[in-house]
Formats: sequence, structure tokens, C-alpha cells
Amino acid sequence: MRSLYPAKIRKAVDALLTQPAISTPSLRRAIEAYAARLSGGAREAQEIPAELTDYVGKVTLHAYKVTDQDVQGLQAAGYSEDSIFEITLCATVGASLARLECGLQALKGDR
Repeated sequence: MRSLYPAKIRKAVDALLTQPAISTPSLRRAIEAYAARLSGGAREAQEIPAELTDYVGKVTLHAYKVTDQDVQGLQAAGYSEDSIFEITLCATVGASLARLECGLQALKGDR
């Protein structure tokens, strides 16, 4: 995690991405990176399971369009409600941090 964030933010993101949960840490990190790249962030390309790409893309770029059918589709694919919640959090964190980074770079004149 970039050092430009306060310690409390780094700690919260680290906990989300690495601590024991329903989804594996590698999946959570991949989703965060995937969402960050969709939002213009500088992250290493990460692959995520095919059944998650549409959902993560929708959460990242058009969260207001997420429907019960999207969640039900993931449940039908075998994801629990807790896992879907984690996936959603990781996507929103990746998108949010990437947008913050882009904004800070623009303020510094890097873009």
C-alpha cells in the first residue's frame, strides 16, 4: 500500500485484503487491483474469476446499477452473502483508492 495514506487507512485496507475471511486473501487482493485498474489506478494486472468480472466492473464503474439479480447470479455461482460482501468491499476500496491517487496526482501536476 502506498505510503501516502494515513496509518489508519493503511491498517484498514491491509486488514480487508489480508486477514482471515470467507474469501481468500489472494482473491481479495486481485479484486482490489482489478477495480483499481478499471478506475485508472497504477496496479499490476490481476485476473479474477470470470463469473466476477461483470459484477466487479459494475460495482467499480456504475455501483448504482447493481441489482438483486446481480447478487443472485453470484449466489447461483456458489458465492455466499458474506463472500459477496467482501468482494463488494474490495472492489469499492480499489476503485476509491485509485481515484484518490489520480486526484492527488492531478493536484501535484503529474497528469
